[in-house]
Amino acid sequence: MVSRAPVSLIDHFAALDDPRQSGKVLYPLAETLLVVLCGTLAGAEDFVEMRRWAGVNRAFLGRFLVYEGGIPSHDTLNDVINAIDGDLFSQCFSDWVEGLRDVLPDPAGPEVVAIDGKTSRRTHDRSKDRGPLHMVSACASRQRLVLGQQACEAKSNEITAIPLLLERLALTGALVTIDAMGCQTKIAEKIIERGGDYLLAVKDNQPSLHDEVPRYFEDPAKARIDRLETTDGDHGRIEVRRHAVSHDVDWLITDRRFPGEPRFPGLKAVAMVEAQVERAGHVSKEHR
Repeated sequence: MVSRAPVSLIDHFAALDDPRQSGKVLYPLAETLLVVLCGTLAGAEDFVEMRRWAGVNRAFLGRFLVYEGGIPSHDTLNDVINAIDGDLFSQCFSDWVEGLRDVLPDPAGPEVVAIDGKTSRRTHDRSKDRGPLHMVSACASRQRLVLGQQACEAKSNEITAIPLLLERLALTGALVTIDAMGCQTKIAEKIIERGGDYLLAVKDNQPSLHDEVPRYFEDPAKARIDRLETTDGDHGRIEVRRHAVSHDVDWLITDRRFPGEPRFPGLKAVAMVEAQVERAGHVSKEHR
């Protein structure tokens, strides 16, 4: 007897239409989608790996669906996924993940949503002059859930992809973290608009700000700086981290700033971490 698959997985994709001719379908759409979804969750990065995973885990898949025709080939997986409505599939996936958040325990404290970009290996096609697929993902760090993804042509296009991804997320009460690529006023504005707070890394793409923040923390006359030092060591490595946080941001928003400088809405604090690592007698330092 086949047990029922979780409603939050298969039934969330019931809105998808099967683009194939019904009389020629050997592998039902639900079975094909279950292979792709479970294979992806298990870490498979292409259809070959998904098919291989499904072959090893046939008994697991059979607990939910019959698979009377066996496991679809990687070519079939590719053809079906490329033929269905991609935007609708993405929305179904997002709805399913949002449903998971409702049944998982509430995390202690505010949710941390990490936005990050990643290039998928083996997604390029030189014969068609197609570069590898680059995805921007939003991950709920405490619940370990990917909340959504947005494709972009290259890493340099993350600036335009991130607002599109944020538009689909409910961020009320969440802290959104992004690396230096996302250190843009419009991205900060979008996070606040969606109900969240932001923590943005500053690097050379904001050269003036990147130079001024360390100088501010190095000034011994600054009295309104909270400092904390931590030490960690393992496997012959000793790491000392010196944390500094200041809620005095007037110097960043005064009218005496230079023209055209980005102004971040709702800015409450600036922080810096100096990591000093000693290994085999060699000492290195890094500032964030």
